[in-house]
Amino acid sequence: MADELLVVRCQLGEREAFAELVRAWHPAIERYVGRMLTGPDDDVVQEVWLAVFKGLPRLRQPDRFAPWLFTIARRAVMNRLRDGYAHPEPEAIDDVPGVDEAEAVVDRELLGRALAALPAREREVLLLFYLEDLPLEVCAQICAVPVGTIKSRLNRARKLLRRELARKGYEA
Repeated sequence: MADELLVVRCQLGEREAFAELVRAWHPAIERYVGRMLTGPDDDVVQEVWLAVFKGLPRLRQPDRFAPWLFTIARRAVMNRLRDGYAHPEPEAIDDVPGVDEAEAVVDRELLGRALAALPAREREVLLLFYLEDLPLEVCAQICAVPVGTIKSRLNRARKLLRRELARKGYEA
């Protein structure tokens, strides 16, 4: 309800409401973009907020702000990925973390690299469902696919992630 009220206030022209909306959602968008692109990308995050600012007056259902926001973020990420596929960069050498690092940091790095190795569609549903804690229906709306497809992608993504973690030597 708070997001809906902020959206309506933004549509009425209150600048402070937009600032509040950005403060509330910026960390989630940064996290989503960073994980989808396997690293932070302030340009893409900025593109998202610019598109939100331009499109907010036309948002007809303020209560559907979150799916609308993540749809914009998804589009920006896919555009960047598409550009990356057109002009690939040389692949970085995979460094092995030192033994003296804290185990939690190693696990987080390992998980991040394993997520980065997944195909974009599978990585996306894992991020939206598990890390952003969005319901299946909202994930389906963001990805513009049926809920059943999201369930299939989640199932496949979990298997791929498990296989990737095992390949990198992680044992649960």
